[in-house]
Amino acid sequence: MSSLALAVLSLLLCFGSSCCDDSFTSDTIINNVVQDPQTGRIYLGAINHIYQLNYDLQKESSAVTGPRQDNPQCTPPITAQCTDAKDMDNINKLLLVNSANGTLIVCGSLFRGICSLVNLNSVDKSVYYSDIKGEKTYVASTEESVTVVGVISYFIDASTNANLSVFLVGKGYGSSDSSKLISTRLLQEHGEMDIFENMVEASTVQASPFVQRYLHDFRLAFKDDRYIYFLFSRTPGTSDSRKITFIARLCEKDPHYYSYTELQLNCSVSTEQQKSTYNKVQAAYLAKPGEVLAGKIIPSNPNDKVLFAVFSADEDGGHSALCMYPLSSINARLEEVIESCYIGEILEDKKPKTVYSPYVSKAEKEMLKDYKCGADFLPSPLASKPEYALAVNPILTRNDMLTAVAVAVENEHTVAFLGTSGADVLKVSPIPGSGFSPSSCGLTALVISACSPVKLNALWLIAHVCLLCSFRCTRKKDCRKAELENTWLWSPNQTCVTIQSFNPPNISCKKTEHFVAVPVKITVNDGIEVASSAFEFYNCAAVVKRSENTPCIACVTSKWGCQWNSQDHTCSDRDDSDGMCPQFEISKPLFIPVGFKTPIEFQGKNLDKYLVRCIDVFVCICVFNDTFYCLCQFEYDKEPEVNVTFYIKDKITERKIDSTLRVVLYNCSVRREDCSLCKNTDQKYKCVWCDTTKSCIYKDLCSQELEDCPPPKITDIVPRYGPMKGKISVTIKGSNLGIKQEDIKRITVAKVPCTHQPERYSVSTRYSMTAILDEWKTGLSNVLFTYRDPVPTAVSPSKGPAAGGTVITITGKYLDTASIDDISITVDKVLTFGQEITCMTGPYNGQKIPSDKFLVNVKYGKDTSKELSGFEYSPNPKNIWLCVFSGGRKIIVMGSGFDQVQRATMRVLPSSDEFSHKSSNVEVRVMFVIIIFGPFYGKLCLKGTFVSVIAECSFKKKSLIHCFSLMQGKGLSKAMTAKEAQAFVGDVSCTVTFLEDDKLFLVAPSSPPKSTSRRQRRDTSSEIVFGKGEWKVGSVRFERKYEVPLYIIIPAVLIPMVLFIVVSIYCYRRKSQQAEREYEKIKNQLANLEESVRDRCKKEFTDLMIEMEDHTSDMNEARIPFLDYKNYTNRVFFLPSKDGANDVMITGKLDIPENRRAIVDQALNQFSNLLNSKTFLINFIRTLEGRQDFNARNKVYFASLLTVALHGKLEYYTDIMRTLLLELMEEYVHSKNPKLMLRRSETVVERMLCNWMSICLYQFLKDSAGEPLYKLFKAIKHQVEKGPVDAKMKKAKYTLNDTGLLGDDVEYTVLVSTSGPDVTPVKVLNCDSISQVKEKIIEQVYRNLPYSQRPTVDSVALEWRPGSTGQILSDLDLTSQKEGRWKRINTLAHYNVRDGATLVLSRVLHTQQSFDQNQDNHEERNALLEDDKVFHLVRPADELDEVKSKRGSMKDKGTTKAITEIYLTRLLSMKGTLQQFVDDFFRSVLSSGTVVPPAVKYFFDFLDEQAQKHDNVDDETIHIWKTNSLPLRFWVNILKNPHFIFDVHVTEVVDASLSVIAQTFMDACTKTEHKLTRESPSNKLLYAKEISTYKKMVDDYYKGIRQMVPVSDQDMNTHLAEVSRSHTDTLNTQVALHQLYQYASKYYDGIISSLEDDPAAQSKQLTLRLQQIAAALENKVTDL
Repeated sequence: MSSLALAVLSLLLCFGSSCCDDSFTSDTIINNVVQDPQTGRIYLGAINHIYQLNYDLQKESSAVTGPRQDNPQCTPPITAQCTDAKDMDNINKLLLVNSANGTLIVCGSLFRGICSLVNLNSVDKSVYYSDIKGEKTYVASTEESVTVVGVISYFIDASTNANLSVFLVGKGYGSSDSSKLISTRLLQEHGEMDIFENMVEASTVQASPFVQRYLHDFRLAFKDDRYIYFLFSRTPGTSDSRKITFIARLCEKDPHYYSYTELQLNCSVSTEQQKSTYNKVQAAYLAKPGEVLAGKIIPSNPNDKVLFAVFSADEDGGHSALCMYPLSSINARLEEVIESCYIGEILEDKKPKTVYSPYVSKAEKEMLKDYKCGADFLPSPLASKPEYALAVNPILTRNDMLTAVAVAVENEHTVAFLGTSGADVLKVSPIPGSGFSPSSCGLTALVISACSPVKLNALWLIAHVCLLCSFRCTRKKDCRKAELENTWLWSPNQTCVTIQSFNPPNISCKKTEHFVAVPVKITVNDGIEVASSAFEFYNCAAVVKRSENTPCIACVTSKWGCQWNSQDHTCSDRDDSDGMCPQFEISKPLFIPVGFKTPIEFQGKNLDKYLVRCIDVFVCICVFNDTFYCLCQFEYDKEPEVNVTFYIKDKITERKIDSTLRVVLYNCSVRREDCSLCKNTDQKYKCVWCDTTKSCIYKDLCSQELEDCPPPKITDIVPRYGPMKGKISVTIKGSNLGIKQEDIKRITVAKVPCTHQPERYSVSTRYSMTAILDEWKTGLSNVLFTYRDPVPTAVSPSKGPAAGGTVITITGKYLDTASIDDISITVDKVLTFGQEITCMTGPYNGQKIPSDKFLVNVKYGKDTSKELSGFEYSPNPKNIWLCVFSGGRKIIVMGSGFDQVQRATMRVLPSSDEFSHKSSNVEVRVMFVIIIFGPFYGKLCLKGTFVSVIAECSFKKKSLIHCFSLMQGKGLSKAMTAKEAQAFVGDVSCTVTFLEDDKLFLVAPSSPPKSTSRRQRRDTSSEIVFGKGEWKVGSVRFERKYEVPLYIIIPAVLIPMVLFIVVSIYCYRRKSQQAEREYEKIKNQLANLEESVRDRCKKEFTDLMIEMEDHTSDMNEARIPFLDYKNYTNRVFFLPSKDGANDVMITGKLDIPENRRAIVDQALNQFSNLLNSKTFLINFIRTLEGRQDFNARNKVYFASLLTVALHGKLEYYTDIMRTLLLELMEEYVHSKNPKLMLRRSETVVERMLCNWMSICLYQFLKDSAGEPLYKLFKAIKHQVEKGPVDAKMKKAKYTLNDTGLLGDDVEYTVLVSTSGPDVTPVKVLNCDSISQVKEKIIEQVYRNLPYSQRPTVDSVALEWRPGSTGQILSDLDLTSQKEGRWKRINTLAHYNVRDGATLVLSRVLHTQQSFDQNQDNHEERNALLEDDKVFHLVRPADELDEVKSKRGSMKDKGTTKAITEIYLTRLLSMKGTLQQFVDDFFRSVLSSGTVVPPAVKYFFDFLDEQAQKHDNVDDETIHIWKTNSLPLRFWVNILKNPHFIFDVHVTEVVDASLSVIAQTFMDACTKTEHKLTRESPSNKLLYAKEISTYKKMVDDYYKGIRQMVPVSDQDMNTHLAEVSRSHTDTLNTQVALHQLYQYASKYYDGIISSLEDDPAAQSKQLTLRLQQIAAALENKVTDL
C-alpha cells in the first residue's frame, strides 16, 4: 500500500493541474516512479512491467519483466536442475535514471535481485543484462517486504585514477539475499570487474550479523553537496523490537565508508496528558523550501534544503505525523558527533559521550577539518546516542497512516502533499517554520483525492495552490492586478468572496407560507459562482398555522418580530402595542393510570380579557377561577404509555387560548404479562402484581399484592441442536426468569454447568440454559436439547470469480446444528442457515489466482470444524463498452466469464457535468452505467442529443404523396438502430427508413392523423420514441382535402406529368450538350495555361541565361567584387554585433590620450604575451563562462576578439580550440545529448570554431565557391527586379519566399530609358518608384564599380527631359496621388514617362544655396506627410481605408482583396528559372572530387578520431557534428549574407529568397526525414523533390573527405602559419587586445582567484603579470 500511495502521489505532483483528464492505468501494482530531469519522461516500475510515459502520461514504450520461472533458493540462471522453479512475479525493487549514459537501472525481485540496464529513449530495448556473473552481481532483494533504495554517484579507482560511474544501494535483509547492507555497484566494466559488481568490501556496514540484528527498513537515498544520505528505521539492536529512525551520511568520495555515521531522528510532541512519539519513518522527500519557510528556519540559509518525512507511531498505523529537518541541522549535529569521537569525549564511566562504542585513537580538535570523511582509524560505523538525537515537533498529526510525502513551492510558500493508506491525498498549506507546533500556525489539511463538482472549488483543489484573481482561479504570475489589495486571494488564507449582510435583512410578504428564503448568487465569467446567500421574505399571519395550541406564543417569539392581536386573534407585523399572551400551562408532568380517577391541575396567565371555560376532549369536570381542576377517567390498552394533550377554548368566540397542557396516560397491564416484568417497572408508575387478578395493575386498584414471584417457567430453547463438542450459545425463553441478571445463580444442561452470558439477558423472558434463581426456585425445561454431529458433503457452485460475491450453497446432514450466530465459514459471510447453508465468497487478494481448489471450512462454535473440498477462484468476467439512450432498450453485453455470474444488476450514475439546456435542442449528457456482477462491475455509457427540426409537408386533395422527413440530432446511431426506433405523427406510426449518427429519415403518413387517439395526441406533432424516451422534434402540416371526381383527377395528373417528362428530357439533353462544351472549353483553357506557364518559364530562363552570359563574360577575378581579407573578417566576426558597422573593431579607432598611448601599447603587448600562455588563457575563458552575466552575445564577441588577437599564431589558436573542444565533447557525451553539440554558439569555443572555419576557407571562397555564389546572387537580383517590387512592403512579384510574394496582380510595362551624358540604356518598369529607378540606373551605369564606391540613391537627383525643359522626379511631392489618408509613392507612370525617355542622373550639391532653395519644399513635404500613410503598389491588408474618397472611381470602390494563394505558381516559375544556379552552387560546395580545403579534412578527421573513443557516439551523431561545424556554421551564414564576401548590397526582397535556399541547404544536411503534407509551408514544398538529391550529395561529400589522404598536424600548422603571415598585419590586433582587456578588467577578481587556485599558474607567476598589466593600463591598485 505504501508503494502504491507513493506512486500515485508522485504522479499527482508531476502533472497535477487537471483532474481526471490525464491518467495512466497499470494492469499491476506500481512499485516505483521516477522522472528523467532532462526529457521529462516518466518511468514506472510495476509488478512484471516497466512503463515509459511522456509528460502527458501517454505510454511511449513498455517492457515485460515477468512472470518467470524462478526459485529464491536456486542460483541463476534457472535451468532444469532447479526442480522447484515455478512462475513468479517480478516485483520492481529499484528504478534509477542514469542520464549520463542514457540508461535506466531496473532491479527486480527475480533471480536473486539481478539488475539490468535499458534504454532511456525506449525501455523495451535492453542495454545490458546478464544472469551468469554469480553472487557478486546480486543487488536487490527477493522478498516483497524488503525495501531497496539507490542513488547515482561516481568512484575514483585509486590504482588507475579512473572516474567510474556507480550507484550506491541500501537494502534490508531477506532470507535469500546477500548480506550487504550498503554497497557500491559498478555501472560499467572496469578491468576484470563486471557491471553491477560490488566495488567496496567494507565490513563495517555489510557484515551479516549486523544486518540481521538491526532489521533495517530503508526509505530514501539522496545526494547533496558532497555527501550521500540514507534514511531508514531499525531496531536498537537489543531486546527492544521497536523501530527507531536514523539518517546515515557518508562522503561521496569515501570509497571505504570510513565516514559512515548514523544520526537518530526523533519526531514527537508532548502535552499535559501524554507524550506521543512517532518513531518509524514511512516516507520522505528532500526539497528546497520557499522563502517564507526558509526565513523561519534558524539559522536562516536561502540555499538550505529541508527533509520532510512522515512517521508512524506503531506498526498498526493508528497514528502518524509529518516532521521536517533542515539539512543544515542534520549536518551540524553529525559534525558534533564526529568531533566528539575524534577528540575522545568520555563520561565518568569511561564510555564515549555521544557514540555507541569507544575508539582506540584519540585526536586533536583540528582533526575534524583534516578528516571530514574519516580515515582507517575508524574501524566501525559511528551512531549517535539517543540523547543526542535530532528532535523536532510534528507539523501535522493524523489518526491514520501517512505513507507518502512530496513538497512543492508556490508563491514562495511551501506546500506538502501527503498520501494515506486509505488512498487519500492531503494538501497541507502553509508549512509552518522549524520548531513550530501545529497549534501556533494556520494549518490546512484538505482531502483532494476526488474532483469537486463545484467549478471554483475543483480548480482550487486541483491546481495545488490556486488563487482567486478577477473571479478566475489562477496563479499569482498569471494575475495582472495581483499587487492590488483584495484582488488576488491567496488560497492558504481560506479567504473568499462572501455576502455578509442585506439591508434590509428581510421583507414582509403576505403571500408567502411562513417564510421563503430566496437564494442570491453573484456570478461572473459565464456563470462561475463566487458568492451566495439567501434573502428571506416572511408572513406573520402564516406563523401561527404550525402552532394551533400556542398561536400567540408562536407569533411573539418568531424571529421576524411579529405581534399578537388579542382582539382579532391574529398575528401581524410589530408595532408599539403590548405583546403579553394569555396562556395555560402545567407546572410539572403528570402521570395518570388507566381506570383511576386523577385530578389535573394547571395554571393560567394574562387572563384579564377572557372568561374561560374548560373544553375537554374527554369527560372532565372543570372548576373556574385562575386555577382549574378537571377530573377525568380514561380507558386505553394499546401501549404502556401515551401522551394526552389538553387545550382551552374561549367559550364565546370558540378560539383557542395558548396552552401547553400535556399528561402521560399509562396502563400497568400492557406488556407486563408476568410477575418479574411487573416488578421491574419504574417505581413512579406504582404498578404491582395483584394476587387476586393474577395480573399487573395500578396499586390503588389491587386489594392483595403478591410479594414474591412464582418459580421460572421454560417454554423454548434456541437452538435445539448443538455439536458434540459444545461451545455454542443457547438461549432459554420463558417467564418469571428473574428481574435482573444477578438473579441467575446457576445454569446446567444435562447436569453440565454452562457459562452465563449477561449481555444477552432479557428481564424475565430470556437467559442461557437451565437457570436456578434461588436455591429453592428452579425452572426445568420440557423441551429437549439434542447433541449431534453435522456432516457437510458438497459445495455448489464449485467455481466463482476472484472478485468474490458468488453465493454458494453447502449441503449435507444435520447442517442446522447450532444457530447462524455460532457458525462461520472460511469463504466469507453466511447468508442463510438451515438444512442448507448459503454464504457469499469474498475477494481473492493474492497476486495470481491459483489453479487448485480451496478447502471450505465450516466451523460450529469454537471447537467444531468441518472441512470439505472445494471452491475454485477464476478470473473475473470482462465486458465491453456499449452505449444506450434513455432506457427501455434491450442490452446485450458481450464478454467472457459470464457463466460465473449468478445475478447481474444495472445502476445508472449521472456524470459530474452540469446539464445545460438550450432553447434549440434537448440534450442528454454523458452518463455511466455500472453493471454489477456481485462486487465487480463493468461500465457502459449513455449519451445522445436530439435537435428539434420542423418538417413541413403539403398534401393536395385526394393525392397519395409520401413525405420524407429529416430529423437531425447527435449520437443517434449510438443510442438505437432504425429497427428499434419508432416515429409518430400524431398517433400514426411512421416508418424509420434510415438512421445515422446525426440524421434520422422517416416516411410521414399520407393523410392527417385522427383527432383523438389512445396516445392522446390531437395535434400533428412528430415524435421519436425509443424505449421509454420520447422526443417531440417538430410538426407536420396537412392541407385540407377536397373531394374531386376521379375523371378530373386522372387527366389533371397525367397531362402535367407527360408535359413535365417531355420538358425534362429536352432540358436534360440541352444541359448535357452544354456541359460537354464547357468541359472541352475548360480542358483547352487548362492546356493553354499549362503551355503558357511552360513557355513563360522557358522564355524567362532563356532571357536570364542571355543576360547572365553578358555578366559572366565580364566576370573574371577582377570583376567579381570580392572583399579584401580585413573587410571579410570584420564583417564575418563583428558585423552581427550590437554596434554593427560602428563597432570599434571595424572603425579601428580607440579613444586613448596621446600621452598614454606608448604605455598602453607596451601594456597591450605584455597582455598579448600573457594570452600566449595556455594556462592563463584557459583559466581566462573558464572564468568568463562561469559568470551568469557573460551571455551568448558576449561569448560570440569575445571569441571574435580572441581570433583577431591570436591571428599571428593561428597554430596556437588551433591548439586552444582543440583543448576546449575536447572538454566540450566530454561534457556532451557523458552528461548531455551528444547530438546537440556545436548546434549553437553557446560557448566561446563554438564561436572560435566558426571563426577558424571562416579564416581557413577564405581562399577557397575566392578560388572556387565564390563565383557560383555570386552568379546565384545576381540571378536572384535580376529576376526579382524584372517584376514589380513594392518599395514599402518589401514584396515582389518574382520571389522564392511565399511571405514576400506580392499578393496583387499589378499591371506594369517595361521601359527602356536612357541616362547620362553617354546615353546608357536602362530597363525599368513604369510602376517603379523614383528611388527604384535611381537604383537601377546606378546599377547599370556603375556596374564595373563595387557597391561601396558607387553613389547612394540620396546623393543623386533624377531629372526627366521630355523636351527643352526638365522636371525633377521624386518619390513624394505635391502631385502625389492621395486616397483618403493614404498617399501613393510616385512612379514613372505617375509622371507619364514613356518608353525611350531621357532621364538625367545628377549629383546633389549640398551647398547653402541649394539648401535654401529646397528648404521650403522639404517643409511643405513634411507638413503634407504628417497625417498621411504612404504606400507604393498595394496597401497593407490589415489597414484598408474605411472611408473611400467621394470622387473615387467605381473601380476603386469595388476593389476587393485578392487571394494570395493563386499567385503561388510564381514561386515555381522563379524556382525553375534559378534551378541551374542553385545546383551549381551546391556542387561547388559539396564536391569532394575537386580541391577540399585542408582545414575541412583536418577537422573532420579530428571528429572521427574522437568519436571512436566514445561508445555512445554513432554514425548519425558524427554526421550531425560535421554538419553543425561546417555547413550550418559557415556555408549557411555566407549564403544568407553574400555581403560578407562580396562588396554588394543585399535588399530585403533578395534576402528573403536567399533564406529559402539556405533553408533547403540546411534540410539537405540533416538525417531527419521531413514528411511533407498539404499543410507544410510553401517554402518546404518548393524544393521537396530536390532534397533527396542534395542529401545524397552531402553523404557523398562526407564519405569522400573520409577517404582522402589525412592532413598531418605539421601540414596544418604550415598552412595556418602562411595565413597568419599573409594577413595578420592588416588586422586591428591592438584594438582587439584592448577590447579583450575590458573583459579581463570586468572579471578581474574572478580571474585572479582562478589563477591563485591553479598551481601551474602560480609557478609561472601569471597572477603577478596580470596585476602589472592592470596597473599599467588603468592604474588598478594591486598587491604589488
